[in-house]
Amino acid sequence: MGYILRVSGLVCGYGEEEVLKGISFSVAEGSFLGIIGPNGSGKTTLFRCITRVLKPYRGEIFYKGKSLNRIPRRELAREVAVLPQMLSIPFPCSVEEFVLMGRFPYLGRLERGKRADLEMVEKAMVLTDILPLRERRVSELCGGERQRVILAQALAQEPELLLLDEPTSHMDIGHQIEILDLLRKLNREKKITVIMVSHDLNLAGEYCERLILLKEGTIYQKGSPAEVLSYVHIEAVYETVVLVENNPLSGKPYIILVSGEERAIEKGKRWGG
Repeated sequence: MGYILRVSGLVCGYGEEEVLKGISFSVAEGSFLGIIGPNGSGKTTLFRCITRVLKPYRGEIFYKGKSLNRIPRRELAREVAVLPQMLSIPFPCSVEEFVLMGRFPYLGRLERGKRADLEMVEKAMVLTDILPLRERRVSELCGGERQRVILAQALAQEPELLLLDEPTSHMDIGHQIEILDLLRKLNREKKITVIMVSHDLNLAGEYCERLILLKEGTIYQKGSPAEVLSYVHIEAVYETVVLVENNPLSGKPYIILVSGEERAIEKGKRWGG
């Protein structure tokens, strides 16, 4: 198995501020990687570099061995799909029309979708379970439905790599599980490589095969969820006390928050208070 993405010595930021400070890692084809870390650790900056929104100060990103910045955007869009945290839709359109936009990298200027494009759109809607919504306006949908529609558009691109920034933010727990179950299914059955930025440690630990934990613009730890999500690492990076147990069903690490009051009670017991 080769590497689909490689980040080498990446330094990036805003103005004179360096947010990322020499980050290097590789992502294997067909893997499911989570990027985690507290606010200000560099998660969003790293995502913006990988998606070419930001230009690195130093270092380089390679996609399938080619420098990312040297790949034409149209060519890259046929293999890499991006789901940003917030996506505004400035004009009214139906679900089917919105998903069809994912075929733009394959169409000529002013060219309408061909039969093959429409078939791919339908497949993407079936995969994401939104086919019954095809005639609805995107603006009329609830959060979970809307997120599945955005994912369907990405799948219509026929990507080999999916880049997602907080795909379950602002969603209730039912919709969070729904979206992540779908991403895991696509990863396993369609062999799509998934890179997901997430603030939810428990969801990242449950669904991702490997994790990268960022702290102050550097990689503090990387590896399997069990290797990364230890209470020692979490307390060092997030500066809060936690308990880490294993999920009784999956065996994956599960983080339990400890409130200040609970810490005070436990401390009192230790000192005989």
